[in-house]
Amino acid sequence: MGRLDDLKETPSQTAGPYVHIGLTPNKLGNAGVYPVDLGESPIRDGAQGEAVTITGTVRDGAGMILRDALIEIWQADADGIYPGNDPRGAADPNVTGWARIIADFDSGEWLLNTIKPGRVPYPDGRSMAPHISVWVVARGINLGLQTRIYFEDEDNSACPVLARIEQPERRETLIARQTGPGHYRFDIVLQGDGETVFFDI
Repeated sequence: MGRLDDLKETPSQTAGPYVHIGLTPNKLGNAGVYPVDLGESPIRDGAQGEAVTITGTVRDGAGMILRDALIEIWQADADGIYPGNDPRGAADPNVTGWARIIADFDSGEWLLNTIKPGRVPYPDGRSMAPHISVWVVARGINLGLQTRIYFEDEDNSACPVLARIEQPERRETLIARQTGPGHYRFDIVLQGDGETVFFDI
């Protein structure tokens, strides 16, 4: 057996088409694997809170819209409680908090219907501004990218996570812009001008 320092790292590979085949087979027309694709919505009927719709695209460094992007989101309920992380049992039972979204294969637009999350407590007693955590994968991405969606019409000024971003102007890349009552736009830019802030998690 060779020494450990003789071992070489296996090359990284992009996800390719298998992401959709494995994770969203019904949307590809491969019915029967699951009755419905997992993570179709982060909410169920009766979820408490303000209903919101967020749309956007994922663009690469050349400005091309990635029509094969897949996004997973994780969010708190309207009271800022994460499902499954609630020892008091106070979380909204109609908020699963997790969804898996794919971009439209023709336009590249993705769409999320959910409720606006509440302020989540921070360990030091402060609270994070309402936000949705986002994980992005698509061709050309070796490791999924982590980012967040904040809301233009909320007070984001005291959010301890946003405050950690050293260049204040870059915080703007995490703000969903309101396009109408309950409607927001959030475009993710992978590289170049207006590159979205990604977190090392």
